[in-house]
Amino acid sequence: MHRPPITAVLIHGAWAGGWVWDALTPHLEERGFRVVAPDLPGCGKRLGNPEEASLAQCVSDLEKLLEEVPPPLFLVGHSGGGAVATQLAESLYERVIGVAYLAGMMLPSGTGFSDVVTSIIAEHPEASGIGPFLTWEADGLVSRVPPEAIREIFLQDVSEETAAQAIPRFNPQAEGSRALVPEWSESRFGQLPRLYVEATKDRSVVLPVQRRMQQLVPGAEVISLNTGHVPQVASPEAVAKALVEFAAVTIQHVPNSRADKSSL
Repeated sequence: MHRPPITAVLIHGAWAGGWVWDALTPHLEERGFRVVAPDLPGCGKRLGNPEEASLAQCVSDLEKLLEEVPPPLFLVGHSGGGAVATQLAESLYERVIGVAYLAGMMLPSGTGFSDVVTSIIAEHPEASGIGPFLTWEADGLVSRVPPEAIREIFLQDVSEETAAQAIPRFNPQAEGSRALVPEWSESRFGQLPRLYVEATKDRSVVLPVQRRMQQLVPGAEVISLNTGHVPQVASPEAVAKALVEFAAVTIQHVPNSRADKSSL
């Protein structure tokens, strides 16, 4: 019996939206993937009540979205979306074949990204990343990234035309859905294959931070791309190649209850 293709669930990071995957999506679809790339709550048009924003809200929203999507699911998290991908994988373990991180927050259970930054900032002051550039609303619950910082920290390696199209699409972000601390178990998320795509020119989640997370959560396959913080915008073909190759190998080694080996 023919089973559904792999569904790539693309999870954006802070201040962004599903649009950040637009350049990557056709490369995956032409290779036979289904793609789901939603806007997460707590950001932009879905800002809602900032006091209610949380990791749990993001995961619950995705669980509902994916209720009618058949497995296998391949979760891909960019930047802070990595923490959401981790928590979602813990929840939907039985339906997931693997998790990929694009310059993503691959965090130990019970650890926040700020904890990782704090642990190395004395040696790597650049680990503060985008933090010093943020502007905040008076209540401290919502932050924004100024356009000049988006260009210099997030998009320094893309063309002027691409930057001009992307910069107006960045959104205000509720802090509750940015300061994320995943909780996961070795028996669920800990059993899933993982891919870490390094962005070696990243000025936000800088390379020493990326590599520290790889040390803290060992076992991921690692590839390096010579891009800034948003490789799916700067180099979508290379990102697609990495994801497709990883998924093609991974699906051969997961139980048939979670994956159909004819999907790729």
